[in-house]
Formats: sequence, C-alpha cells, structure tokens
Amino acid sequence: MSTPELENSSLQGRSGPDRLLFLLKTKGQQTAAELGKAIGTTGENARQQLMKLAAEGLVETESVARGVGRPSQFWRLTAQGHGRFPDAHAELTVGLLRNIRDLLGPEALERLIAAREEEMRAAYRAELGRVEGTEARIAALAGIRTREGYMAQQRPMEDGGWLLIENHCPICAAAAACQGFCRSELAIFREMLGPRCSVERTEHIVHGARRCAYRIREEAP
Repeated sequence: MSTPELENSSLQGRSGPDRLLFLLKTKGQQTAAELGKAIGTTGENARQQLMKLAAEGLVETESVARGVGRPSQFWRLTAQGHGRFPDAHAELTVGLLRNIRDLLGPEALERLIAAREEEMRAAYRAELGRVEGTEARIAALAGIRTREGYMAQQRPMEDGGWLLIENHCPICAAAAACQGFCRSELAIFREMLGPRCSVERTEHIVHGARRCAYRIREEAP
C-alpha cells in the first residue's frame, strides 16, 4: 500500500479534530489551508477547529516568512498534543528499566536489550525473507514498523536513495531512558536491508526532533 493510501486509511473513521492532530503528527507543521484541503474542507473550517484544539493546549501557531508579503501562520502540535499519541505505558516501562539497572546492574539491562533485539531480528527476517529489491524491502519494513505503532513511511529522495520516516515512537520514554534500544533498532535496520545499503539516522525524537528519519542509500553493484 502506498503512503497516500496508508494516510487515507488512517484518517477514515476519525473525527475532524482527530484527523487534524494525526496530520500534524505525521506531516509536521502546516497552514490551515493545507490542512483543510487534506481533510476535504475549507481552510477557514480547519482554522476554526484548530482554534478549538489550541484552546485545549494541543496545537499552537508559528509565523513563517514565505518570500514577499505577510508571514504565513503554521500550525503544529504542542508537547501536550504529542502526548495524545500513546507511549506504551511509559512510566511503568521507565520504572522497570531503572529497577533492572539499579538492582541487577547495567549488564542485565544490556542482556534485556539484546534479547529484544534477537526477537525483533527473527520476526523481521521471517517477514522480509521473501521480499526482493531494496525499495520493496524498505516498504515492507515501514509496514512492519507501522503495525508496531511507529507510524512509518518511506519515500524516495531527490538525490537518490530513500527516507524511512517514523512519525511516532511508542517506546519513546524507554528509549530516552536507555539509548540501547535505539542503537539496537538501527543495527536491525542495517542488517535487514543488507550490506549494500547504508542506513544513517538523520533525525531523532529522543533528541528533540519531531520524528525519527533514516537516510538509506544503496551502493551500485
């Protein structure tokens, strides 16, 4: 399924405000006119819904200059708005990780991460084993990650290669508490895409970015 089809299916059945929040989460900041077009309404209608979301503390505006003329008003999620997307029982997870490290030592935590990595590796390998071609494997990987809650997309880059984008991190609190989870996932991506592909993380949610993004390039045969 293509990225636009995935986005359309994700928007179906959501209320107008929820669709706006979803688009701001997956697309980043946008104008009211852009958001209205995306959900099939007018920019003014979208702006009115956005103002209600702003009153709830979920979105905010930023003025951005676009050439000559008045700056455009872009809407984006606040920290509270990002919090509307679940983080897989964050407090419990972070507490358990802290207890493992304090009671059993950092080596035990590393073993836990390694065990999770091995489970992921086996599951990903089983699903990607019959997928041929780098672009097809990236698309399949994005599909796996979306099912796991990462709201993943893949798109080609103008200068060659692809971007694998994850608009949400359902284990963000755990990843922030222990960078080993992110290191482990990057290692799996590289292994699943093969030795001819380079995978570089260019944006990272736990470092303050809106999303995680990975630049993928394939060496010539």
